[in-house]
Amino acid sequence: MGPRNPQDPEEDLSKVTRSRPRKFPYLRYLPYEIESEAKRHEDFKEILKQLYIAVESGDLSVGAAHWTRELRNWLGLKFDPTKEERIRLVKLYYELALAPGVDINVADRFSSTFMVLIKKKHYLRPGIDLTLDWRPLFREWKVFVIPSDTGMVHTSGVKRSYRTLARLCSFAQLYFDPHEIPAMLEEILPYFSTSFIEGAFVVTGLLNLLFPTAPPPDGEAELLPQHYLATFFHIWSLVNRSKVFDGAFLDLFSRLARDALTAPQVPFSEYGIFTKEQSSSLFTAILRLLEIPVGQAASPYSGVVDLNAGLGAMLQRDQKKHPASHHIARWIVMSLSPASLDKPDSIMSNFEGLIQAVETFFHPSNAGAWTKHLSQLVYYLTDLFLMRYNREKSGELQLPDERKINDALRRRFVLCLREVVFMGIYAKSHTAMNFSLSSLQALAYLEPELILPGALQRIYPSLQGLVEVHRTTSSLRALQVLSRAMVLNKGFRCHVTTMLGLTLPGIDANDLDKTLYTLTHIQCLCNLIPFHDLTIGRQDVSGSVLAMDWISSEVARMEEQGVNVQLDYKDSLSDADEELILRSSTAGLAEFLSAFLGKVFTLLENLPDASRPRSGSPEENIVNTLPCAFLPLLGSLSPDLYDLALNKIADFIGSHVIHQARDAMAFICNCLCKINPSKALKRLVPVLIQSIRTEIDENAAASTRNTGTDVLPRDRGLLWAISMLSMSVVHVGDAVLEHRQELFDIAAYMQQNCIGLLTMHIANFIHHLLLNLTGTYTTDYSLYEADVYARGLGPDDWGKSPDAQDLHIKWHVPSQEELQFAVDLLKDQGNSALQQLENLTSGDSSTKHHGVGKGWSDEVSRNLELLQLLLSGVSVLFDPRHEPEVDINGQGNKEDIEMVDINNDLPQIPRNGENDANLSLQDEDEVKPTFIYPTGYSLKRGGALYHDVHAFRERAGQILHLVHSSLMKSHEDDVNCFEALCLAYKSWFVDVGMERSAHVLDRLSKLYDSDCAPYKITGTRKEYPRPLLLRRALVYHVQRLRHNSYPRPQSNLSRQLFTDLATSSISAYRDVRRHAQSAGEAALKAIIESHSVVIPLVLTAFERGVQENEFPRIKGGMYSLLFGSLTKTIGRDWRYAPRLIKSFIQASTADKLSIQKLCATAVMTIMELARPLERAAIIDKRIILSIAPEENVESIISTRKAMFVTKRGAIEDRKAALSDELVDQARNSHWKQASRTAAIVLTMGVRFERIASDNLIDLVTKGSINAHPNLRGLYSGAFIAVCSIIESRATASHSYENYLLNKQNFPSKIEVPTRQDDTSWTSEFLSKFTQPEAEYYIDHDHPGWFVWAKTMPARVVNPKISLEYDATENEVRSKIGKLLDRDWYSAFFAFLRQEPRDATADRFRMTSAMMLGYTFDLMQSGLTVATFSDVQSLITELWTENPDKHQHRAMAEILGALLGSTEDKSMESCAGLREYVFPIVQQVFSDGLNPENVTYWTTFLHLATVGKDPRRIWPLINWLASFRLDMDSNAAFKESSKIHLVRQSVHDLGWHFQLEKPILENFLQHLDHPYKGVREAMGAALATIYRTRYHESYSDVGDLVRSQSRNSSLGVKPYQPSAEFVSTIHEVFERLEKWRHERTPGQQTPSSYTSGGKTVLLWLDMTIASHECTELQQFIPHLLIEQLLYMMDVKEDQELQALAYHVFRDLANVPHRLGEDAPMIEAFIRIGTTSPFWHQRLRVLINIQVIYFRRLFQISRDHQEALLTCVANMLEDSQLEVRLGASATLSGMIRCSPEGPRVQMIEKFNKTFTKMLIDSPLPKKARNGGSNPGTGTSTPTPEHNKLAISRHAAVLGLGALVQAFPYKSPPPTWIPGVLTTLANKANNDPGMVGKSVKSILSDFKKTRQDTWQMDLKAFSQEQAEDLDGVLWKSYFA
Repeated sequence: MGPRNPQDPEEDLSKVTRSRPRKFPYLRYLPYEIESEAKRHEDFKEILKQLYIAVESGDLSVGAAHWTRELRNWLGLKFDPTKEERIRLVKLYYELALAPGVDINVADRFSSTFMVLIKKKHYLRPGIDLTLDWRPLFREWKVFVIPSDTGMVHTSGVKRSYRTLARLCSFAQLYFDPHEIPAMLEEILPYFSTSFIEGAFVVTGLLNLLFPTAPPPDGEAELLPQHYLATFFHIWSLVNRSKVFDGAFLDLFSRLARDALTAPQVPFSEYGIFTKEQSSSLFTAILRLLEIPVGQAASPYSGVVDLNAGLGAMLQRDQKKHPASHHIARWIVMSLSPASLDKPDSIMSNFEGLIQAVETFFHPSNAGAWTKHLSQLVYYLTDLFLMRYNREKSGELQLPDERKINDALRRRFVLCLREVVFMGIYAKSHTAMNFSLSSLQALAYLEPELILPGALQRIYPSLQGLVEVHRTTSSLRALQVLSRAMVLNKGFRCHVTTMLGLTLPGIDANDLDKTLYTLTHIQCLCNLIPFHDLTIGRQDVSGSVLAMDWISSEVARMEEQGVNVQLDYKDSLSDADEELILRSSTAGLAEFLSAFLGKVFTLLENLPDASRPRSGSPEENIVNTLPCAFLPLLGSLSPDLYDLALNKIADFIGSHVIHQARDAMAFICNCLCKINPSKALKRLVPVLIQSIRTEIDENAAASTRNTGTDVLPRDRGLLWAISMLSMSVVHVGDAVLEHRQELFDIAAYMQQNCIGLLTMHIANFIHHLLLNLTGTYTTDYSLYEADVYARGLGPDDWGKSPDAQDLHIKWHVPSQEELQFAVDLLKDQGNSALQQLENLTSGDSSTKHHGVGKGWSDEVSRNLELLQLLLSGVSVLFDPRHEPEVDINGQGNKEDIEMVDINNDLPQIPRNGENDANLSLQDEDEVKPTFIYPTGYSLKRGGALYHDVHAFRERAGQILHLVHSSLMKSHEDDVNCFEALCLAYKSWFVDVGMERSAHVLDRLSKLYDSDCAPYKITGTRKEYPRPLLLRRALVYHVQRLRHNSYPRPQSNLSRQLFTDLATSSISAYRDVRRHAQSAGEAALKAIIESHSVVIPLVLTAFERGVQENEFPRIKGGMYSLLFGSLTKTIGRDWRYAPRLIKSFIQASTADKLSIQKLCATAVMTIMELARPLERAAIIDKRIILSIAPEENVESIISTRKAMFVTKRGAIEDRKAALSDELVDQARNSHWKQASRTAAIVLTMGVRFERIASDNLIDLVTKGSINAHPNLRGLYSGAFIAVCSIIESRATASHSYENYLLNKQNFPSKIEVPTRQDDTSWTSEFLSKFTQPEAEYYIDHDHPGWFVWAKTMPARVVNPKISLEYDATENEVRSKIGKLLDRDWYSAFFAFLRQEPRDATADRFRMTSAMMLGYTFDLMQSGLTVATFSDVQSLITELWTENPDKHQHRAMAEILGALLGSTEDKSMESCAGLREYVFPIVQQVFSDGLNPENVTYWTTFLHLATVGKDPRRIWPLINWLASFRLDMDSNAAFKESSKIHLVRQSVHDLGWHFQLEKPILENFLQHLDHPYKGVREAMGAALATIYRTRYHESYSDVGDLVRSQSRNSSLGVKPYQPSAEFVSTIHEVFERLEKWRHERTPGQQTPSSYTSGGKTVLLWLDMTIASHECTELQQFIPHLLIEQLLYMMDVKEDQELQALAYHVFRDLANVPHRLGEDAPMIEAFIRIGTTSPFWHQRLRVLINIQVIYFRRLFQISRDHQEALLTCVANMLEDSQLEVRLGASATLSGMIRCSPEGPRVQMIEKFNKTFTKMLIDSPLPKKARNGGSNPGTGTSTPTPEHNKLAISRHAAVLGLGALVQAFPYKSPPPTWIPGVLTTLANKANNDPGMVGKSVKSILSDFKKTRQDTWQMDLKAFSQEQAEDLDGVLWKSYFA
């Protein structure tokens, strides 16, 4: 069953496992016999069988979840099912993840398994192996985002997490069938509407998540992307100024580009699969998304648009995981091909234009919000390009040849990004620097010749200390990422060793960050090159002279040529010469090694103390990084260099004791011993053992105990030696056997002679020795295979990656001798520890229990710590499958006798039916089969050693129990002993088969990942250095060990130990509890059925603690039961849950703050327990049958099914009983307890089948008028929940299945066929909304707005049948009704009009309205005691003569409820109600509104109109529409509030509001209304009315798609203004112009012009900030610009000025299509060059720059030139401010222009301005200095002024050219000339001219501080002299 060719569609799916073979043969490299393929497959079949049984019997939460975990473990071991099996599993999990009725938490697990199964595309090929159906996902999304269509929103229990759904879509979308596109568009597009804009966001989100991007089959033109792209672009243009839309469409288009790239049937050009117009639109959107600031312009996005996304926000992908920069990069990279190389406006040339336009924003000095986005964009560009390039090269990505990346394209791509990446590596932001370094690595991999010379040129000076420190840090990091590229490329590799030498000063105790980067660089390099002197044995080269000379000449060359240096080693350096230089460069490695070790020793001597362990401090990072750097370094040394290192390190250890560097030095020892164990141990062990003995014998080290955690100075020498020895004997293999006796003796000697803190380190040494002897691990750290060393290393071996398929790994597998040594050591150390513990606890010890000091405690702790480390040290020898023996060594059950009565006070009898197994869903009774795979277990089962080891473990367990009993009896407060004891317990339980307590696998995996990171090249697979590949084999072995350490069965001893832990978990001492709980949590996972031992004990203690008010016990119980793994078990086991819930409620009254906080946190957990169990999931039977086993398992299934039904029934009954019991408690307790109780009761008592008990109904109905506001709120919510369950049941026809499937039956709902082919249908449809009579109500906004579907949902006008209720529902309704009497309403109304406690609650409360709505519903059915006349009289009482704001709020809520209750009722039944409500509302709207109450009534109106047909409340709408401005009224608020109400109803009713004409006429007549409030309301209302007039109403989706593609590749342009709108706008602006002329200039009082202007500005402002802003396009050039400029000049009215400026600034943000911007550009040019007012000329500059930049890809070349010329001409403006503005604008425009046009512009302007400066020389001063005799000043003549302006224009023009390149280093070649011209010709000018010159020259130097030395070289000798004293002051000046 092997892999096959990825592109072979005919492969046999039942045999092939994957389309791509594994790069690394995990199974082949293990050092032991492994299971057969057949055994693995048999286990897989067993998993499928058990999964089938679980799913079929409805056991999803426990059974299916367990087998899913098993399946993932099986896959995690790198076992592969066949493709056929994988397909069946994918379909099954897709079904399970989306099946209605599955518990939400389990569904999440199924979803993630589905994602794991199709995570990689090469598992299953989209369209060939697998297609999925999009409808189940759409069905789930519909519940979330289209609730209006489903009639109601589900309760939270049924809903899935929308984030999970979005992730499911990302994975499943690839496998959706392109043939489904038409059906999908038919289904989704009719929901689109911008009238209620949420619909637009929902449709776009759904398309982005669900649309199939896979290429269609050949010959199906209807499915090709271009067929529907125009429609997508049209949809995009319907919602302008939205960041969400830009992001969503770029995401979608980028995936389309990616998937179409490989398909020859999809046409592909220089624009990828897009057209020129589409490509330029996309690039324009990219510029918008980058949000680069331009001048004074506002953001291209309007916050208002995206704020209205509503439910559409759920469909947006997570911005952190799917940033916009990734979509942009994917679209660009996947659209590139050689076709785009030489065509103008192609993807490549536009991409270059984009990078050049934003280039200056990459510079570190120009940092801002954009820095991260830009560097991230470049990172994704390089990463995706590299991935595509590598996959094309390896054949993994099969493309047509003409689309493949060729050398020219690759080179262009790298050149385009080179400059910005070099800027980015010096960024101030850490994130940006990381992105840039990764980009640099990718570019160097693609084109080393283009990247490495510039990199070296920058790195050499910074490592030689010639530049700022921060550049050195960046250079060190850059060197690390470039090391691989350097090592692999000819010529560049000769620099490697020199660079190594230059990095050494980076190891510096004063700068730990720099030290860290230096060490990681050395680590990275040592995995790539061997540290072997390649000159040895060669005649032609000796010493390093040759290399040093060559390097010196190269560095000199770089200095001379600067950043653009070319190092063409391929051609200019012969292979032979290069080899000699390389060999010569390795001659100095011994020197480097000595210097390096010296530096490290100095660093260690000066290392500050790490503040706290594991705090992430820099010192700690150094200690962790040193071993990572030393292991590869020592591994790459030649034997002679290794000897040198060994001697230096051994000498250092022998002669120094540096306490704070102890760990670091010990790690270095470990590395030394791993590389050559026998040599290193021979050198180190004798020295260290001697040192230990000397310290103990002569210095009396470790002879006393010390309090605190600091080691005494006297003990430090001993500790140093122990630490070195301890780390020298771990994971070094069998070389320790040569020192067996010495090590054995010294361990015993230390144990006898040492006490105090050091005993822990001694135990650790023994632990390490045991790990070394018993473990299986790799002992191979060489860079090359043995045969390579045998033939001798040469230059060709540098940087070579081995073949992952051909490795020969050296493993350490424990020999019999090692095992014997380990067991001897274990018995010697362990038995003595056990014996001592037994003596200490039984009182036979010489150490006193009590009295002075803590000797006893110390001894117990010491022995327990030793015991714990011994157990974990030999954990791999404990057999997980070992069955514990009853009687060990004939001792009988001596200890067992003492085990019984320790908990004599704990109950032994079950309570409350605890023995009823039906109350538990846990199926731990049947031990599930586990799959054990060989891991090289080294003991012979049943042999003597096997017996000894397991006997020791058994005895250890018994002694631990004894110690626990003793501590509980007389040392309950001894926290130290308890901590050691709990750790020993944890090890005893957990460390079986592997040392799980040390999290070995996690640590190894993380280290492996971080070490691989520098070598990861996207698109290649496991091209890592050999040591890392060997580490991968070790990680895999540990994975197998971890897989085997399954939960084990219980034994008597384990039960007893669990009892001990449970007892300590509720100890009176906090630290004891915490340690016991932590150990208990770990132990529970290791033993099957352990929960059933622990829960009764802890629960009983918790109950007792609650009764006796013992706070420690309460806390212990709560932490154990509610914050750990027991909670889940209790949730499934209702023998215990009721007791826990009752005790919890009682505990919540405890008078202690910490317990109150705990209860508040745990209340959600308790409510989880009370949730209903999953009852039924609706799963497609065929899909389940696909995994059915061959054998017949029906009998098992039916038995289990019956069992589950019984159990679930029993549990639900128990919940109902408990719920009733708690209801009474809730009634009669303190409000705080009552609120907790009520929350739990409601979760437990409300169910679909029985709805709720009488008792509960009574509680919530009466509770809704409870005196306490919190309880009232809670009960009201519950009342609504009960009523909504009744309604859901009735609409689901009382069937749970219908409820799950969301099948709803509303008697009043009908589907009305639409006349799609009738052209007059839409106008007829709309005209019906102008009449009160209706055939049917259309409540939804979307039908027909965008496209007509075949039918539309509607409601019957006068329904004869209302919702049908069954007996259960009617019973509950009538019970509620009996409680709703006049008193209830009276109390409820009284609470409504109470003043709220805080200001935030002072608003219209939807819950009150909903709740009253339900009660009025019951009243109309005649079920309530109170009648409508009672309610009317109560309302009359409430609504007094002059009601206050609270009465208004109450009234609005009551009337809202009354109106709501009339929906879907017959005309007769609700006519009276409406006739009662409307007059009151009209009276309030007419005279009752004031600033305090207007928000309540606006919300009331929103409630009455949103999502409703206007004809439902026709009288109110008609009355609102009849509003006209009263020009005689001086009640401004009254008028404005009515306008607000009109606007609110138009906003909510959208395009269905058809009574707008008279309102518009009235408003337009009175634009110059005198009151500000009225004008503001009018402006907003006008914008809203016009916004909701637009609709498209295509006859069907086919017609829509055809119309768009026929029109243009961007689709039809929307928002074309109607003739009526055009004439209105013209009329308004003519009126404004007339008023402008009528106004007296300088008039201080308001005029028609200023008032009308403000109204129009508010209208324009709202329109421009909205999605339909493009409707104003045609008015901008001729009407808007000039009027706005005039308004900005009205100094007397600052509000008008500010508004006009705001709108004017936003004009450039109105999107235009390609070629539509000509009139606007011409208007700006006209004003800039001809306007008589200088303010206007200055202001157009703002928009010129914005248009030029934002429309860079859409503006024509002629217009670009015209704009530049216009700005250049404005440099000669007579007004100084305009000249300065023009200079800044010109510089910005040149800066963002693409390279080609930019060069021509500069040439042209340079000539023009230089000529202008030379042609207008300053007149020579007259000798006699003709000054005015009266004033003594010379008066400038007009000619003189003209001359000064010309000279100033020339200076500013040249300055603009220079300032366009503020960061370019070295400066462009023409800049020195320009600067010299300025210095020579204009520096001495008087006034502004001279000042401008000086400012230009000084700014030039200021922005180049970092690179000044380099930039200076661009000037010739004469130029430098000319600038001397101008640009930089002379020393003597």
